[in-house]
Amino acid sequence: MLLIPKLDENSHIPQYVQLLEYIKDEIVSGRLAEHTRLPSIRALADFLALSTTPVELAYSQLVAEGFIASVPRKGYYVQHLPEPYLRLGSGAGDRPIQPHEASNRAAPARDTKVYKYDFHMSNIDGSHFPFRVWRSLFHDALRSGMEELLWYGDPQGEPGLRQEIATYLHQFRGVRCSPEQVVIGSDPHFLLSFLSRILIEHTDHIAVENPGYLLCPSTFRQHGYRVTPVSLEEDGINLGELYDSSARIVCVSPSHQFPRGMIMPIAKRLQLLEWARKTNGFIIEDDYDGELRYYGRPIPSLQGLNPDADVIYLGGFAQVLSPAIGVHYMVLPKSLLGDYQRMEHRTLFEQSASRWNQHALQLFMERGHLEKHVRKMRNLYRQKHDRLIASIHSYFGERASIIGEDAGFHILMRVDSSRTEQELIRLAGAASIRLASASFTWLHPPVNGALEFFIGFGGIPLERIEEGIRRLSEVWLDTLQ
Repeated sequence: MLLIPKLDENSHIPQYVQLLEYIKDEIVSGRLAEHTRLPSIRALADFLALSTTPVELAYSQLVAEGFIASVPRKGYYVQHLPEPYLRLGSGAGDRPIQPHEASNRAAPARDTKVYKYDFHMSNIDGSHFPFRVWRSLFHDALRSGMEELLWYGDPQGEPGLRQEIATYLHQFRGVRCSPEQVVIGSDPHFLLSFLSRILIEHTDHIAVENPGYLLCPSTFRQHGYRVTPVSLEEDGINLGELYDSSARIVCVSPSHQFPRGMIMPIAKRLQLLEWARKTNGFIIEDDYDGELRYYGRPIPSLQGLNPDADVIYLGGFAQVLSPAIGVHYMVLPKSLLGDYQRMEHRTLFEQSASRWNQHALQLFMERGHLEKHVRKMRNLYRQKHDRLIASIHSYFGERASIIGEDAGFHILMRVDSSRTEQELIRLAGAASIRLASASFTWLHPPVNGALEFFIGFGGIPLERIEEGIRRLSEVWLDTLQ
């Protein structure tokens, strides 16, 4: 570590005294903790552009007063100070933030509590992550071009990975695109922010599903867009309301609507494409978990129905592999490629996703590991899905209904209760059960809306699902009417 005191060369106070008082204050305030090793005399003198004399004098006085100790052949270390002395130290404005004070946030922090029955709505099953394979591929990626990977790389994403993504999307999701249309980023918010800057040249009004995933409307609103919520019908977004909104951008999740899980049929998909043609509009297709369908035939992407339409396809590897990989992507229509390239050039934008992770993921896909992993995890999540559905039917019976099954990482469970959703969540939490209300997904909440809760099954061990639902029924059923 290095110290950065403000030494005044013009002061009548000697520099060694200024340094001495600075280090004392750092120790008393707690910013230099007990047992911290100080820089050597020569290192600190070089850093501060001083001779070694003032540093040596300051250290000698600190040793004499018991603030630091000199350990032979090891260096200088901060000593323990008695509590009464610490209370005489710096004012509250200078002291370091204590752990209990860090919770004084403007918005609630994420819940980091460990639950016995964790029905988090989007957790993955990390026990089956292919660590050995990934470690080997990561090593191969570094060995094949270690120095090259230290530089910025292609702002749009590594060309080899974009080729693999284009091939994968065609095989698994029916997307038809070239690698040049694929844009990689570290997270969806980053990609949506970039997209909002591109589309603002065309329109500043976006329509979104209500209820829906709030990342898209929140991001576009932050970039100056008007956001219009559009209600859902049994087969997806209400097209009549969409036309009436006069919006020229719409964000939808047609293969597995979030959060209600309905699938948009082919007829409505074609009608939505026709809306885009008639209004000269754009469709943002959020295909967040399109690979994870457990029954029936896979639902192909809307983009694949007409690759020349103005559809922006969003996807990523957070759910099929891991969010820690930090690789998401969007597929731009050819009509927006020029806008993207000009924006990239104007902003001097650099790629946000790690090049090392991109290369390791490219190898993971090239060697067939991703396809194998998706197949394995789909089978595992199907078992968890089925266990969850059966457990809810068994322990709740007619007192709860299920919405949005057969795909993804969660279902919605609707219950009737005289208690509020906050009370029910509190009761669940007291029994070490994590779940979440679905009320946050509404931009315009319905009057007297039903009590609906996300019950996730991705991250919870298979053997705990039935036990967790049984425990939930015990703490909830006496409150349900």
